Amino acid sequence: MPDAFAPGTSQPSTAPLCASAALLDAEKLDCYRIALEFQAIAAQLVPKRGCAELRDQLDRASISIVLNIAEGCGRRSPADKARFYSMARGSATECAAILDLLGVRGLVDDCLRKRARALLVRTVQMLTRLVARMAASNISQP
Repeated sequence: MPDAFAPGTSQPSTAPLCASAALLDAEKLDCYRIALEFQAIAAQLVPKRGCAELRDQLDRASISIVLNIAEGCGRRSPADKARFYSMARGSATECAAILDLLGVRGLVDDCLRKRARALLVRTVQMLTRLVARMAASNISQP
C-alpha cells in the first residue's frame, strides 16, 4: 500500500481513494447505501421556502440514520451494535412520519415522496433484521 503522502510533497496521495480501495464495514451494508440514497433524496424533498422546521427535522433525522448505522458498525459488542442500529431505525421511522406530513400538506411531489418512502421501508426492514441478529448473538455469548 502506498504512503498516505506522495514523496516530496505534503499533499496526500489519492491512491488509497481509488475504486479498489478497501471499504469500511458500514459501506458493505446495503442498509447503509440505501440510507445514503435516501439522504440525497431527502435533501431535495422539502421546498426551500417555508416549512423550515420540517426541512430541518428531515435533514437531521436522515443524517442520523446514516451516522448511527456507521457508528453501530464500528462497535464491537452485539449489544452496542444493536443499540445504534435501533436508533437508526427510529430515525428512519421519524423520516417516514415527516414524509407523511409533507404529503398531507401537499408540499412534496407524490412520486418522489413514494420513492423516498420505499427506501425508508427497505432500510427499516434491514435494520430490524440487524437488531434481531445482534440480540440473538448477544444471547448466545457467555
